Amino acid sequence: MTTKNKASMIVDKDFRVGEVDKRIYGSFIEHLGRAVYGGIYEPDHPGADEQGFRSDVLELVKGLDVPIVRYPGGNFVSGYNWEDGVGPKELRPRKLDLAWRTVEPNWVGLNEFMDWCKKANTEAMMAVNLGTRGPDEARNLLEYANHPAGSYWSDLRASHGYAKPHAIKTWCLGNEMDGPWQMGSKTAYEYGRIANEAAKVMRWTDPTIELVACGSSSIQMATYPEWEATVLEQAYENVDYLSLHQYYGNRDGDTANFLAQSVGMDSFIHTVISVCDYIQAKKRGKKKIHLSFDEWNVWFHSNEQDSKLEPWTIAPPQLEDIYNHEDALLVGCMLISLLKRADRVKMACMAQLVNVIAPIMTENGGAAWKQTIYYPYMHASVFGRGTVLVPLVKSPKYDSKDFTDVPYLESVAVYNEQLGEVTVFAVNRHLDEELPFEIDLRSFEQSRVIEHIVLESDDLKAVNTAKEPNRVKPHVGGNAAQMDAGKIEATLPKASWNVIRVKIG
Repeated sequence: MTTKNKASMIVDKDFRVGEVDKRIYGSFIEHLGRAVYGGIYEPDHPGADEQGFRSDVLELVKGLDVPIVRYPGGNFVSGYNWEDGVGPKELRPRKLDLAWRTVEPNWVGLNEFMDWCKKANTEAMMAVNLGTRGPDEARNLLEYANHPAGSYWSDLRASHGYAKPHAIKTWCLGNEMDGPWQMGSKTAYEYGRIANEAAKVMRWTDPTIELVACGSSSIQMATYPEWEATVLEQAYENVDYLSLHQYYGNRDGDTANFLAQSVGMDSFIHTVISVCDYIQAKKRGKKKIHLSFDEWNVWFHSNEQDSKLEPWTIAPPQLEDIYNHEDALLVGCMLISLLKRADRVKMACMAQLVNVIAPIMTENGGAAWKQTIYYPYMHASVFGRGTVLVPLVKSPKYDSKDFTDVPYLESVAVYNEQLGEVTVFAVNRHLDEELPFEIDLRSFEQSRVIEHIVLESDDLKAVNTAKEPNRVKPHVGGNAAQMDAGKIEATLPKASWNVIRVKIG
């Protein structure tokens, strides 16, 4: 590669996008496939704790430093009666889950999940059923979870062994309510009305909570982005966030186009911000609606396998995508997309956490291991706390089937003033050539490179398995970044995810 193809980035500590809300590194556990049963919960596993939670999975989750986990769905929540999952386990009913055509035994419910959250050092983002149910059930669930004592539902919680309230702060008002696959799906006006009424009574029950309204379930929906505008017309005064969902795949085997899809994610975020600001202006409102990108990931590998599953079983292996190296690169690009709009994207959930389109995989009764996508997610969560700086990026570009002017370099910088560190996350999308990369830190004096972490593979389709859990894993770069006169010179290997950590002062 010639020097004319060099990429560069300038960042200045005084030019800031916004503070990173730690909840941008959230994840998702749905009663789907083996996410719960065989994932976080497996009482017969040799490594299970006294409550039946897998300790090996807990350790891998803690390694990600996940700040919040959305629960219990997802499509599942639109037909879920939360009361089925509390109280003595022997009295809990088995129900048909119409969303995923399985049997839900209700061995794990709200209280067990909150116990798991404490063990995993995370918080819950709880979803209420606005499909087959409505505001009354939503306020009852909130009363059960958060009211201290002295009411029917709070006293019932105490009788179940939980005297202290769970104090759940973040609540989702249903899930993907525009989707015809959703139980109780609604028009934008219908959903906006019920979301507003549910939000109203929930706020009356606990004024401290934050509420997320459903945006479109994907940008492919015919009603997008009119759905967002109509919902906020009804619910602007009583909600704090609007959700976004998006998954990407490489069904055509076109890797260059696949890695460009985060450019579409950038556009998606920009459009939804514009709609939120339009409704704020129209209502003469002072409140800015922030975004909760509470489902995002790569999802396509398991589609054919899932079509062959036998219905009405407990915890079948559904949505078990086995991720390869190129998937990890796109996940890295998607994380960068979220960070570039940290001023407005305040929450996000990689969907999901264990077994179901997840960074962590398990064998029933056996091992747990890290998928390729675990690493960019872990690096961003652990090192990406602080303030996102405005990235002035120059990069050679390419055109793909669906996108033009795609930069080979995708990059962003996060300044952690408390630790005195700047972390640069960078993906080289070029499939055949390394990319020289210059980072200008002109406003930071006495800087030095701590380390340059690289995730690369000669095989874009390489995967990690129970037998080969470390086939794709990061290493410290052989052509490690070097500091010279306030500038970092680095070489990004072809098709690589990079983390360049810099100590300031």
